[in-house]
Amino acid sequence: MKRIRSRKKGAVLGSLVLAAWLVSSCGTMGPTEAPDLIAGQSPGKTPDEVGFDSILDVQPSIVYYQIFVRSFYDSNGDGIGDLKGIEEKLDYLSDLGVQGIWLTPIQPSPSYHGYDITDYYSINPQFGTMDDCQHLIQEAHKRRIKVIMDLVVNHTSSKHPWFLDSAADKISPHRNWYTWQEGLDAYNSGEQSATGGSAWHKKGSDSYLGVFSEGMPDLNFDNPDVRHELVQVGQFWLKLGFDGFRLDAAKHVYDDLKSSSGSQEIAAKNQAWWQEFRKGLNEVNPDAYLVGEVWDSASVAAPYVNHAFNSTFDFDLNKTLRTIVSSEQTEDLAELVKRSYQPFYQESGGSFVDATFLGNHDMDRVMSSFNGNLEHAKMAAALLLTLPGNPFVYYGDEIGMQGRGADENKREPMLWSESEKGQGQTTWEPILSNRGRSRPSVEVQRKDPDSLWNFYKNLIDLRKKEPALRDGDIGSYEVNTPGVVSYLRMTDHETVLVLHNISGKKLTVTLNHRSTDAFNQLSFSTNTEAALADNNVTLPPYSTVVLKP
Repeated sequence: MKRIRSRKKGAVLGSLVLAAWLVSSCGTMGPTEAPDLIAGQSPGKTPDEVGFDSILDVQPSIVYYQIFVRSFYDSNGDGIGDLKGIEEKLDYLSDLGVQGIWLTPIQPSPSYHGYDITDYYSINPQFGTMDDCQHLIQEAHKRRIKVIMDLVVNHTSSKHPWFLDSAADKISPHRNWYTWQEGLDAYNSGEQSATGGSAWHKKGSDSYLGVFSEGMPDLNFDNPDVRHELVQVGQFWLKLGFDGFRLDAAKHVYDDLKSSSGSQEIAAKNQAWWQEFRKGLNEVNPDAYLVGEVWDSASVAAPYVNHAFNSTFDFDLNKTLRTIVSSEQTEDLAELVKRSYQPFYQESGGSFVDATFLGNHDMDRVMSSFNGNLEHAKMAAALLLTLPGNPFVYYGDEIGMQGRGADENKREPMLWSESEKGQGQTTWEPILSNRGRSRPSVEVQRKDPDSLWNFYKNLIDLRKKEPALRDGDIGSYEVNTPGVVSYLRMTDHETVLVLHNISGKKLTVTLNHRSTDAFNQLSFSTNTEAALADNNVTLPPYSTVVLKP
C-alpha cells in the first residue's frame, strides 16, 4: 500500500466448513468423514475439459498473477509496459498455468505507480487506449483467464479535477468531496493518520486530510455523492468486461486518526461502505470477484467479507510462510489456517476464499527475503501452491527476481531475455537488483527443467488437475519429523497427504499406522529421488511429495 516518490455463479471455498475443523491431528479421515464437496464441483473433469463459464462455476480456486503494468512488457518500444504488451504475453501466462491476472492501476496518474488517479473513467495513455483494454480482456477470456484491476477509491490525486475544484472555491460542488478544515490549525497540529504519516496538508490558508501523502487527498465518504460516484466507477469497469477488482487500502476509506478513539465505529463504517459498493456492483455482475487489501490480522480483515468481499489478502499467512522457510522450522500449518479462517466463517457464513501470496509490489521480493536461496524460494512456492485459497503470484517471482528497500527496487522491469536489450524489455527504471551473472530471465529458465520457473509451472499444473489441492479442505497430519511440514487436503471424494521437507537434510517419514492403507501411492514429487516403501517416505532435501490412496 506504500506510495514512495511521486514518481458467477462462483461457488466459494465452501468445502472449508466448520465441521472439517474437527479433523484429527493424527491419521487421516475416511471417505465418509470428509467434508461436503463444493456445490457444483465435478471432480471427474479437469479445467482443460470444461469451458470458461464452467470454470467459474466448478473451480472457485484459481492462480492469479499480479502485473505491475509499467514493468511487464513493452509493445511499442517506448520503454514502458502497456496493455498490448500484456496481451502479447497471455500465451506465456497460460503456459505457466495462470487463470487470472491482477493489473495494477491503469487509469491516468501523475506518478509512476498509478495509485493517485486523475480520471476514473479512462486509460493512462502510456498504457494504451480503451480499445486496447477491451481487446486484452477479450483475448484473456478466450484463454479462460480472468482479469481484475486495481481500484483506488480511498483517495485521488491532488491533480484530479475534483480536488482542484474543491480547493479553488469553498462553495464549489466538490468542496465537501474531500475533508477540509479552514485555517491551518489542523495542519499545524502535527496530527498523524492511522498509517503513521501526517494526516493534514496545507493548501492555501486551509488544511485537507490525506492519509498517505500530500499528493493523495482522501475522499469524503460521508458525502453520499462520493459514494454514488464510486459505485458508478465500479459498474463502468465491470461493463467494460473486467471480472472484478483488487481494492486498495480497503480499511482506510474512513480513516481513524491516531488521536481518535472510535476505531470500532470507523471499522464499521468502512465495512458498511464496501457492502454498499458490492450491492451496486451486483446490479451489473453479481459474480464479480472482490479481493480487499486489509493489511491487518484475520480478526480485523474478517468483517470485510460480510456481504462485501470474496477474499482479503492473507498477510498473516504471508509472514508465516516466509518465516517457516527461512528458519527451516516446522509449523502445523493446517491448525494455523483453520484458526485464521474461523473469524471469516463467523462473519460470512462460509462465503469466503482466502487470497494467499508470497510477494507483492509493496514487499521485499521473495528471493531477496531469502537472500538469493533458490531452494528456499522453491519451498515457499510449494507451500503456497498446495494450501487452500486463490494463490497470487507477483510478476517475476516465478523466475526469482530480487529487489528490496526502495519501492522501485521491488518493481523493476520484468526480465524476458538473457540480453538486457531483448524484445519487449521495459526500461522505465534501471535494472539494479537483477543484473550480472545471477540475472534471471524467462528465456533461460523455460529451457531449464530444474529452474524455478518450471518448478512453479509443475506445481500450478498439479493444482489445476488435483481437486483436493485446488478446492479441498485442510486438516492436520502429525508426522513427528523435525524439518517436515505436513497436512491433508480433501474433498468428499478424495484425501491426499502433502509432505514438505523444508530442510537441507534427507529425511524419512514413517506414516501414521492408521493411514498405512490410505496413502500407498506417491502421486507427485518435486524430486525424482523421493520414494515410498514399507510405510516410509524418503524425502530428499528441499522437496515436496503428494501421496494418494
